[in-house]
Amino acid sequence: MTEQRGPIKVMVVDDHPMWRDAVARDLAESGFEVVATAGDGEQAVRRARAAAPHVLVLDLNLPGKPGVQVCKEVVAADPAVRVLVLSASGEHADVLEAVKSGATGYLLKSASTEELQDAVRRTAAGDAVFTPGLAGLVLGEYRRLAAEPAPAPDTDAPGAPRLTDRETEVLRLVAKGLSYKQIAERLVISHRTVQNHVQNTLGKLQLHNRVELVRYAIERGLDDA
Repeated sequence: MTEQRGPIKVMVVDDHPMWRDAVARDLAESGFEVVATAGDGEQAVRRARAAAPHVLVLDLNLPGKPGVQVCKEVVAADPAVRVLVLSASGEHADVLEAVKSGATGYLLKSASTEELQDAVRRTAAGDAVFTPGLAGLVLGEYRRLAAEPAPAPDTDAPGAPRLTDRETEVLRLVAKGLSYKQIAERLVISHRTVQNHVQNTLGKLQLHNRVELVRYAIERGLDDA
């Protein structure tokens, strides 16, 4: 992952114009670069591909195409885009569906402006950000997914990618649910170095996001190591 230069580019997607405009204005006034907004699913996918935001602030309840589908398509088109869901729903099913669709964060609309700003910054930096009380739920879902059979890279095959000791160490801490900042403090390395190790590991293992990475690690028992 390349180092962030300039303001964080954000796109806001919500079907309520007043809410959408208010969020976009608050973010712009606090130093983010709002590169696009959208009010429905089809428009969101189209504009996200054109605007290439660092962070997509996404409501789930959208006309035309649901937010989870928008998330899937945007992340599939550009895995570098981070999706922060901003929803009125705290239902566990909605949270888990969003995460499985590629969202790296989930914040309730009851959050303060300051909490949203902090969440956008942390999401852009690669952290998984969740409204308090939801992080444990998501980690539990990672574990459930890991129990299901799924094709995974065969790291024992001849010519298979090999992780360095440091990459394995970072992966183990990611699987335990630590944020990038916490991992950096634990290993006494920079936040940027942690991000680079994660990106290198994703590339080596041909995985696409943090969800797949945690699943891979848990399948191999790294979270218990």
